[in-house]
Amino acid sequence: MDYQEEICYISRRIKELRKANRLTVQELAYRCDMERSNLSRIESGRTNLTLKSLCTICNALGVELRDVVR
Repeated sequence: MDYQEEICYISRRIKELRKANRLTVQELAYRCDMERSNLSRIESGRTNLTLKSLCTICNALGVELRDVVR
């Protein structure tokens, strides 16, 4: 699996987990202390996600990092 496929997978998982928690993009962004537009770019795979941001999102969703990445 190449880099772009990994990014797409992680982005899709974040969106799935957000929806499973019945959160809007705005609500999750607030919990992560980031802009809604930035979270939207992350979920669509249009931005380079840092490990720090990924950990922050996982904490806000109440999931382990391994639940988001393969």
